[in-house]
Amino acid sequence: MKRHSAFTLVAVLVLLSMFMAACAPAATPTTVPAEPTTAPEPTTAAEPTTAPEPTAAPSFEPLSLAAPDCDYASNALIKSVEAVDELTVKFTLCVPDPAFPSKVAFSAFGIHDQEFLDANQGDSIKMSEPPNGTGPYVLQEWVHGDHITLEANPNYWGGEPPMQTVIFRWSTESAQRLLELQAGTVDGIDNPAPEDFPTIEADTNLQLKPREALNIFYIGFQNEMPPFDNEAVRQALAHAINKQRIVDNYYPAGSSVAEQFLPDSFSPGVTPGLAWYPYDGELAKQLLADAGYPDGFETTLSYRNVVRGYLPTPDKVAQELQAQLAEVGVTVTLKEMESTAFIDATSAGSEPLYLLGWGADYPDATNFFDYHFAAPANKQFGALFPDLVEEIRAGGSTADSAQRQVHYDEVNDLIKQHVPMIPVAHGGNAAAYKADVEGAHASPLTTEIFAAMDNGTEQFVWMQNGEPAALTCADETDGETLRACEQIYEALLAYEIGGVAVEPGLAETYESNTDLTEWTFHLRSGVTFHNGATLDANDVVASYLYQWDASSPNHVGRTATFEYFSAMFGGFLNAPPAE
Repeated sequence: MKRHSAFTLVAVLVLLSMFMAACAPAATPTTVPAEPTTAPEPTTAAEPTTAPEPTAAPSFEPLSLAAPDCDYASNALIKSVEAVDELTVKFTLCVPDPAFPSKVAFSAFGIHDQEFLDANQGDSIKMSEPPNGTGPYVLQEWVHGDHITLEANPNYWGGEPPMQTVIFRWSTESAQRLLELQAGTVDGIDNPAPEDFPTIEADTNLQLKPREALNIFYIGFQNEMPPFDNEAVRQALAHAINKQRIVDNYYPAGSSVAEQFLPDSFSPGVTPGLAWYPYDGELAKQLLADAGYPDGFETTLSYRNVVRGYLPTPDKVAQELQAQLAEVGVTVTLKEMESTAFIDATSAGSEPLYLLGWGADYPDATNFFDYHFAAPANKQFGALFPDLVEEIRAGGSTADSAQRQVHYDEVNDLIKQHVPMIPVAHGGNAAAYKADVEGAHASPLTTEIFAAMDNGTEQFVWMQNGEPAALTCADETDGETLRACEQIYEALLAYEIGGVAVEPGLAETYESNTDLTEWTFHLRSGVTFHNGATLDANDVVASYLYQWDASSPNHVGRTATFEYFSAMFGGFLNAPPAE
C-alpha cells in the first residue's frame, strides 16, 4: 500500500520523538491511514507515555507480467515488464527496437498511480475528472464545451511552474483565435491561418513560432468498400489530384508537396528520388474506364473542419478536392463530421473516403509506418497488406540503419503500388504568442510545455483548435487531447522543449543491452502524484499492463482500442481471437 508523503513525514517525526523520550530503539514507520485520525488528548511532561510497539511497514512486492512466448500476436514486441525494485523497471522485448526510448517518451504512455488506476478500472472518463498525474499542473475545473483550468502543482518534483494558472480554450475558427491574441484575451494560439503569418510577424506585440513540417496530409481510402476495394481505382485517383495546386493555394510557407508518406527529413525511412504518381487528369479517366468505371462513380468524402498543421484549411481543401475529382467523372458529396466522432469513425474503418493526416509523435519511421499500415487495431484503411506489413515490421526491428533503409525502400514502393492513401502535403505550421511570453515555443511534435513558459503574470490562456476528448490519454490519438494531457502526466522519458531529442523524464537514467532487447529504467526518488501517492516501479508496470493485457479489468480506456500501444508495441496480450 502506498503512503502519502506528507502523512508519512509526520508519522516518522512523531514516532522518532517518542522513541527518543523513552530511550527505545528506532523502528520502521507504520502505515499511515488514508484519512488522518483524531489526535489523542495531550499529556504533561511529568507523565510521559510509553511508545506503542512499532509495526513493520509493508515490504515492496514487485509487480510483473511476462508473456509465455512471443507468439501471442503476429507483431508482438513486448515479452515482459517487471519491477526489479521500487525504483527500477525492466522491459524485455521479442525483437530489437532502436526506437524504444522515443516510444516510451510519448504522452500516451504517461504513468498512472496503480491504486488510482485500479480504483477507476482504467476508465478514461472516470480518470479524467480529476486526472491524477505527476506533471506540473493539476486540474482545477473542466467546464465542458467552454474551458479547462489547470493549477500549478505545488509539489512538482521539477519545481513549481512560474505561472499559477493555465486555461485551455478552443475555437475551430483561426480568425477568432488571432483576434483574441491581438486583443490580449489569450496569450498563445495554435495553428494560425496561413494568410495570417505575415500579420503576426509584422506585429511587435506578437511572436510567431514556426514548426518544422514533421507531418503528412493524405486522402484515405477504406479498401474494403467499393469502389476503393479495387487497387486500379485507387491508382487512377492518385493521378487525379493536383497536389501542387492545393499547396500553392491553401498552405503557408514552409510547406511542400508530399511525394512519400514520411516527412522529407526522416532517415532511415525516406527513399531518395522516389516520386508519387504525377498529376494527369486524362490518364486518370482512362484508368478509371479500364477499371470498369468509364462514367466515374459517386462517393462521399468525410472530413472534420478542425485546423491541423498538416491541414490548415480543411473545408477549402475538401471543396477543392470535390472539384478536382469532378474533372475525372467522380461525383463527391462532402460530409463534415464532429472531430471526435470523425476520429472514431475513421479508426473503425467506417468512412470510405476521407481527409486525415498525422503529425510526428516521435522522430522515427516506425511512428508513421507502423501505426498506419501495420497495426491491426487501426481499421482506417481496411485490410492490411501482408507484404507491406512484413517489410514495415522488418524495418522496425532492425538495429542497423542501412539495413533498415533497405526495408523502408521496399515499404515506399509497396505503398505506391497499393495506394492505401494519397499523400498530399507536408504542412508548414506554427504557434503564435504575445511578445511578452518568455520561453514561448512551437514543438515539432506539438508537445508544447507551458511550465517552461512565463508571461510575468499568474495566468496563461491558451487557445487551440478543439476541445480535448478526455484528460487521460492512453486511449486517445487527437493532438488537442494529447497536448492537455502533457501538462498533467509524465512518461518515463521526455522530449526536449521545442525539439525531438529524448531526455530524462520520470526515469533519471536508462540503459539497454547490446542487441536492444532489454531496456532498464531507473526512476527518480520522491516523485508524488497529484493525490499525494509516491511513484514507484509498480506504477510504471501497472500503467503498461492496463494497455498491454487485454484480459486486465483495467483494459477499458475510452474506446478500448489503445491504438498507439498496438502500433508502437505490437499486439495485445490475452486478446480474444479476431472475429
